[in-house]
Amino acid sequence: MGVLKFGLRYWKKYVPLSALAKIFSLVAILCDLSLPLLTAGIVDYVIAYDSAQPPKGGNVFDFLFSGSFGAPATWQLFGAVAVVFSVILFLRIVFIYLKNITFQWCGLKMECDIREDTYAKLLGLDSETLSRYNMGELLTTMNRDTIIFKELYARMTMNLFDSAVVLIVSVVALLSFDYRLIFIPIALSPFFAVALTIYLKKANKLFKDIRASYSAINLNVQENISAVRIVRSFAGEKTEMKKFDACNDRVLELSCAQVRLTAKFESIFTAFQQTGYVGTIVIAVLLALSGNIYLGALTAATTYVTKIISHITQISRTCFRMQNQLVSGGRLKKFLSEESAVPDCESALAVSNKPNISLKGVNLVIGEKHALKNIDLELPYGKKLGIMGGTGSGKSALCKILSRIFDVSSGEIEIDGKNVKEYPLENVRSTFAYVFQDVFLFSNTVDANIAFARPDCGEEEVRTAARAAQAEPFIEKLESGYDTVVGERGLGLSGGQKQRISIARALIKGAPVLILDDASSALDMATEKRVLASLKQSHPDNTLIIAAHRVSSVLDCDEIVYLRDGEIVERGTAGDLIEKNGAFAAIYNLQTSDGQLDDSSYGKGEL
Repeated sequence: MGVLKFGLRYWKKYVPLSALAKIFSLVAILCDLSLPLLTAGIVDYVIAYDSAQPPKGGNVFDFLFSGSFGAPATWQLFGAVAVVFSVILFLRIVFIYLKNITFQWCGLKMECDIREDTYAKLLGLDSETLSRYNMGELLTTMNRDTIIFKELYARMTMNLFDSAVVLIVSVVALLSFDYRLIFIPIALSPFFAVALTIYLKKANKLFKDIRASYSAINLNVQENISAVRIVRSFAGEKTEMKKFDACNDRVLELSCAQVRLTAKFESIFTAFQQTGYVGTIVIAVLLALSGNIYLGALTAATTYVTKIISHITQISRTCFRMQNQLVSGGRLKKFLSEESAVPDCESALAVSNKPNISLKGVNLVIGEKHALKNIDLELPYGKKLGIMGGTGSGKSALCKILSRIFDVSSGEIEIDGKNVKEYPLENVRSTFAYVFQDVFLFSNTVDANIAFARPDCGEEEVRTAARAAQAEPFIEKLESGYDTVVGERGLGLSGGQKQRISIARALIKGAPVLILDDASSALDMATEKRVLASLKQSHPDNTLIIAAHRVSSVLDCDEIVYLRDGEIVERGTAGDLIEKNGAFAAIYNLQTSDGQLDDSSYGKGEL
C-alpha cells in the first residue's frame, strides 16, 4: 500500500466536508477571476469609451453595459459597476473564510486521528518490536510527522485544486480574447516540467535527511532529560553540549541546504514567470495596437497571464512541500504497519479468579540470545514461588512471559488448562500485578501513582495498599502527603521509597497473581521483612512470584527455582536446596556469613 493510499484511510471520512471546502474555494476563485472582466468593462465602457467604435460583446457582464444601469461613460454606470464589484469582492472574502475554516478543521481532525492511532500502536507493540526504534524516532513520528503528513491532504490538495481551477478558467478567459495570448505559457510549460522533476528528486532526499536530523536531536534531548543526574554526577555537561551542538549543527546544515535549494529553484521559476508575463503582455499590446482586442481586454489579459504563471509556480512549490509530507507519511505508514510479536486474541474466554498456571517445555529466544530453556513449572493458585539466579540468568524473562510481555518461542504456558494465547491479551494481563525491577513513577501525585490501575478507587483503598507496602510512614512525612507531586520517574524519592509505592500500585490492582521482579532490592533487610510479611497477611491466598538476588526474599516460598543461563538447575524448598549444597546453598552461606542475611527468622513462618 502506497503512502497516498495509506493516508486516504484517514482522510476518506472527511471527503464530504473537504468537497464542501472545495466548493467554497471554487466560488471564491470564480469571484476573484470575474473581477478582471469587470475591470475590462470599466475601461472599455467608462474610461475609454468610443461611441464611434463601441466594444464588441462577449463579456459575461455585458448585461451591466447594455444601458439598463446607465449610459456609457457616465458616473451612473460607474456607480452600478462599482456596487457589483464590491459585492463580488465581499463574497470572495466570505467564501475564502469558509474555505479556510472547513479544510483546516478537516486537517486538524485527521492529525488527531493519526496521533491517536500512533499512540495506540505504541502501547500495543511488544518491547522487542519497539526496541527497533529509538526514542527520538518515536517522538518525531508521533509529533512532527503527524502534523506534516496531514498537510498533504488538507492544505496541499486544496492548493492543487485552486491552481487547477485558476489555470482552466484563466486559459478559457484568454482564449475568449484571442487564442494567441496563451502561446507563451504553453511554450514555457515543458521547461517548468523539467525543472520541477529535478527539483523534486533533490527535495525528497533532502527532506529524508532533515527528518533524520530532527530524530537525532530529539533523541539527544530525551536522553539528557532522563540522565540529567548521571550527566551532572560525572561532570559531563561539556561532553553532552558537544554532542548536542553536533546534532544542532547538522539540523542547521541541512536546513541551510533546503534554503539554498529552494532559493535556486525559486529563482528559476521566477525567471520563467517573468518571461511568460512579459512575453504575453507584448503579444497582448501588439494585438491591441492592431485592433484585434480592446484596451479593457488588454488589462484583463495581463491579470490572467499573471495568475497562470503564478499558479504554475504555486504547483511547483506545492509539489516541493509534498516531498516532505510523503517522507513523514512513509515513516507513519511503516510504524503503523508494524505487527506486534505478541498478537492479541479476540476470544471470549476469561481467566478465572483463581488461575492455575503451567509452563511446559518453555523456550524463549530474544534476538540471538536463548533467554529461557526447557522451563517446566506448576503454579497452582496460591503457590509462593521464588526465582533466583545470577545477573542475566533469565529471572526477569521468566516473569515477563507469564503476562505475555514476551511470547514464548516454543513450548506452552497454560492457564486453567488452556494456552495463554487463547485468552484476550487484556484479560491475561489483568490477572497479574507486576512490580518491575526498574521502577517508573509518573509525574503526578503519590495518590494517583498508587491508584494507577484503578483511578476511581477510594482514598482508604489507596491508604490500605500503601500500608501493606510499608509506604505510608514516609508518604505522610512528605510536604503534601498523598497529594505530593513526584517528578518524572520519581525524582525526589529514594529507590526504596519508589519501590514501596510501586508495590502499593500493584496491590491496589487486586490481581490474583502478584509478581515481584527484584522489587525489594533497594529496601533494607528490616523493611523487606515487614513488606513480605504484610503481603502474606493482606493477600494470603494469592499466587506470589518473587524474583530476587537476596536469599531472604525467597526463604519461605513453597518452591524455589535457581536459574543459570536460562535453565532451571536447582529446585525445591529452601531447606532442600541448602541440604543439596549447590548454587543456592553457596549464596545462602555467603549472605549469612557476611551479614547480608539474618536467618534468625528462617523456619518461623515469616514470609
